[in-house]
Amino acid sequence: MQQCRRPFVLGVVAWLVCVVFPIAIQAETRVGVAEADITPPLGFPIAGYYFERPAAGVHDPLKAKAVVFVGDSDQAAIVVCDLTGVAADLTAEVRRRAAEKTGIPAANIVVSATHSHTAPDYGKDLYDLLAAKVGAKKTRYSETLINGIVEAIVKAKQTAGKASLFAGSATQTTPISFNRRFVMRNGSIRTWMNLKNPDVVRPAGPSDPEVGLLLVRSAKDQKPLGIVSNFALHLDTVGGLYWSADYPYYVEQELRKSLAGGLISIFGNGCCGDINHIDPSRLERNRTDFIGRSLAATIKAAVATLRPLERPDLRVRTTTVRLPLPEISPADVKRAELLLKAVRAGQKVEFFEHVMAYKTVMLDGLRNQPPYSHPEDYLKVGLSHKLAGSGDSIPVDVHAICLGKDVAIVCLPGEVFVDLGLAIKRGSPFRTTLVVELSDCVETLYIPTRAAYAGGGYEVTNSAVQPGSGELLVECALRLLRAAASDALQH
Repeated sequence: MQQCRRPFVLGVVAWLVCVVFPIAIQAETRVGVAEADITPPLGFPIAGYYFERPAAGVHDPLKAKAVVFVGDSDQAAIVVCDLTGVAADLTAEVRRRAAEKTGIPAANIVVSATHSHTAPDYGKDLYDLLAAKVGAKKTRYSETLINGIVEAIVKAKQTAGKASLFAGSATQTTPISFNRRFVMRNGSIRTWMNLKNPDVVRPAGPSDPEVGLLLVRSAKDQKPLGIVSNFALHLDTVGGLYWSADYPYYVEQELRKSLAGGLISIFGNGCCGDINHIDPSRLERNRTDFIGRSLAATIKAAVATLRPLERPDLRVRTTTVRLPLPEISPADVKRAELLLKAVRAGQKVEFFEHVMAYKTVMLDGLRNQPPYSHPEDYLKVGLSHKLAGSGDSIPVDVHAICLGKDVAIVCLPGEVFVDLGLAIKRGSPFRTTLVVELSDCVETLYIPTRAAYAGGGYEVTNSAVQPGSGELLVECALRLLRAAASDALQH
């Protein structure tokens, strides 16, 4: 009789634990944050423009900052780097090495860029490194860059522990971000106009004043360890020849003064392909320190309003989508080569023609194997081993890293227009949704809305993907978010 009753009793206990007291077996999501220095040497080229700029000094150090989530059945890492963009080759190498060292699935590692224009122009250096060309690895900055990014992920995984998570959003009321595309009286769209121009009708799109936030506190003493912030504003506010993380540096300095000295501030740039810091109603521009301190003030005021995540179960959803590439002909490539040779010889070439020529040679390398030209002779950004010869489309990743029913972090490739990020937020079933652009693959360049392609302008000229690509990303992101939310409700 005793033997018969034992399974019954055990079954009742199991039912009580699983149903009546589910919190007793709820697995915790452990969280770790860490950073590593990735500042290049002086003399290394600075990215962001179409001409050479060797670095002459350091205003503030460049860093890779990682947050790692470790759940009961899944793990994920997001590492945000003070870079202009993240090449697909860089992502692949970081994922391979970091996965070996941490056990985090390579597909669950996101490498994102803040888009600082005072960061290294590492593309050619990385391309040659991975091709095993010219000299030992230790002589190349790209090896230091890879190691630094991997180090941040490894340290974050090693420090992952019990944490209290708080999330929410704030509104940036001091105007620091503005749509930089304008409808003109002749029906065209132009970038970087001033409202005093009599031919300007109005801005061509909105901005996004929301600041998404995820605060990590130590479960032991509630000390702030790190804060992930998300705001849509182009990082090109510094200029000059000194390494700088741009305005996120000032955000971190201010938050360390008020929250905790060792706080790691992880800034993920929002969808800001058509957003910059220049107020079109004024002649003077907002300074970098003003932008950073203003944004930090908004974040500091919001900290007390953030809600605790009671059940931050980790769910990672990812998919790969192929974005169509524009067609190019051998004649297009030949003309582009002639223009780039003219630029190299010091001849003056119209800016948009220069941009189009560069993009054409880049597309040649992405589409064709072998290419019509020799892209490595002309390019820095856009050289790729991983994506070379991809055909009429390139594969890009979309990630949704979700915590319980409350928070989702969506990671997209390229410089994404603000309307696309807003569409994801509007359709997200999560209370707080952070949308981080420039993740894993910079080779898409700009990703406008389908409507924006009809208007033209700089961003359309400098887009490496076909109209509709942005909408494809939105659809993929929303599918991932809805699947994760449905799964969360079932548990």
